[in-house]
This record gives sequence, C-alpha cells and structure tokens, in this order.
Amino acid sequence: MQLMGKKDHWVVWPIYLDQAKSRGEGRMISKKDCVKDPKIEDIAEAARSLGLAPEVEREMRYPGQWYERPGRVLIKKREPKSSLLRRIARAMRAGKR
Repeated sequence: MQLMGKKDHWVVWPIYLDQAKSRGEGRMISKKDCVKDPKIEDIAEAARSLGLAPEVEREMRYPGQWYERPGRVLIKKREPKSSLLRRIARAMRAGKR
C-alpha cells in the first residue's frame, strides 16, 4: 500500500465528484457537474473512455473519512485538476445514459 501519491499524478477520490457532499466534506467541483454516489470503478472507466490510463488503489482511505475505504484513482497530470474532474464527471454521466 502506497501512502503518498505519485507526484506526477492527480489523486481522484470519489468524494471529489459526489453530488451529495459539501465542499467542506471534500467535493471539489460544482454540484451541477457532479454525479450521484461515484465509485472508483466508474471513475476509472470514465477516465479510460477519455483516453487516460487510470491506476486504481482500492484499499486507500480518504483522510477526512478514515473509517471508510472508498479507494482512489491516480491519473497522470496533463491538465488542471478541476478540469480533469469535470471531464471525468461528464463522461460518467454520459456513460449512465
């Protein structure tokens, strides 16, 4: 288990994209851009559909919710994090149609 993320990768926790969470709880993009109940598998699938190469780390715990184990996805840095998160959320919404 890796404790620190790779410096050349963005860490994407499901909470960053969760419509039900507040900014204080960890959501990083606007609610209108978010999705309901995101899972790491959905995030990784959306990233792959965008031509990215996601790395899934299933056992990782979000620091603000250390008692849960949602996992995280690492994605190579190629654009600002907020842009990446919005593109992933958009791909997730498109995939659920």
